[in-house]
Amino acid sequence: MKKTTLFLVFLYSFLGTAQENIKQTKQDNDLKLSALPYYSFGKGIGITSPDSLYQLNIRFRMQNRVTYLENDGEDGAYDGQIRRLRLRLDGYVGTPKFLYAIQLSFAPGDVGEIKEGENLNIIRDAVVFYRPNKHWNISFGQTKLPGNRQRVNSSGGLQLTDRSINNARFTIDRDFGFQVHNMNEFKDKFSYNFKTAISSGEGRNITGNADAGVAVTGKVELLPFGSFAKDGTYFEGDIIREKRPKLLLSGAFQQNNHAKRTQGQLGNDLFEERTMKSVMLDAMLKYNGWAAMSSYMSRATSRNAVTVNPDDSSQSNFAYVGSGFDYQLSYNFPSNYEVIGRYSTQKLGKDIQALAPNSKQYTVGLTKYIWEHSFKLQSELTFDTLNYFDGSIKNNWYVRFQVEIGI
Repeated sequence: MKKTTLFLVFLYSFLGTAQENIKQTKQDNDLKLSALPYYSFGKGIGITSPDSLYQLNIRFRMQNRVTYLENDGEDGAYDGQIRRLRLRLDGYVGTPKFLYAIQLSFAPGDVGEIKEGENLNIIRDAVVFYRPNKHWNISFGQTKLPGNRQRVNSSGGLQLTDRSINNARFTIDRDFGFQVHNMNEFKDKFSYNFKTAISSGEGRNITGNADAGVAVTGKVELLPFGSFAKDGTYFEGDIIREKRPKLLLSGAFQQNNHAKRTQGQLGNDLFEERTMKSVMLDAMLKYNGWAAMSSYMSRATSRNAVTVNPDDSSQSNFAYVGSGFDYQLSYNFPSNYEVIGRYSTQKLGKDIQALAPNSKQYTVGLTKYIWEHSFKLQSELTFDTLNYFDGSIKNNWYVRFQVEIGI
């Protein structure tokens, strides 16, 4: 009788703790993990087992766009495409402390061109987490590294239809490995986060490319006035209309040892390995519909960035080294129409100045938020100036309309 009583007490205590964990997860977590800053207006479609031992949330999103573009010296052209089509699955198994997240991509621009001998890039994220409490996230698998702010934000949480030219060249993107995040965010007082990662350095979905080098990443985030409303650090624009000024300052550094691709985790293959060092600094301010962002990104190599084919000296490739600044300002009207302006400059490293142009980019945009970032209409006009080593200049521009929708 005593054993039965003790067992019932233990079972009641266990179930009570599990239910409390589940309740806490639904209220405070909803998979708002620092390594997975997906934008979510709602909670998607959720399934929880009767015994509460697992949970599955299903979400999707897509971006459909049409673009008219004119590149210097070429005829104008129209381009219509499904830019992104994503399926996301997440939840927990056994207890809300053990979580998982999967994100798959199906649009041609996401998957990339199918090449013989290369893996298909359908898998974007496949990662498991241990979250002992609200301050710690420990993960293993493939997901985004703690890099620059614009890359860390989901493409669904952007104000404009594309990230900047500097993000395109200097981001560190996704990789496979371990991450540990220490989160210390509070509503209206000084907050700070520390994020670290040790990863393969080869990028996503790479196999058969083992070497002795790894990538080591570290990041510090400071929030002097406390956390943003509704995790506002993870989406652009002040769609929440912060009642008090909120500021984010962050700095990240990565050393990618023996990198084999032109942009570390991204790009084409190099003929020789290079150790790359990346620096990423960000600032973001939001208040009463106004939002301002500024960022600096750079990449350098330990040796000459140009690599030469040892079997044919006429063939070469180079690591994309250099630096750039982005400046972005926007205002979201009470009607949820938002005007955005962005200016970017990019300067190449001296090793490759004769091989690629320095560039500047000017963008203005108008966005209508119907269901916050989950359902929005976007339009933008972008103008690029390319300055080549020989003194020649090319001017390219495009105008684009895009619809984003998801759950």
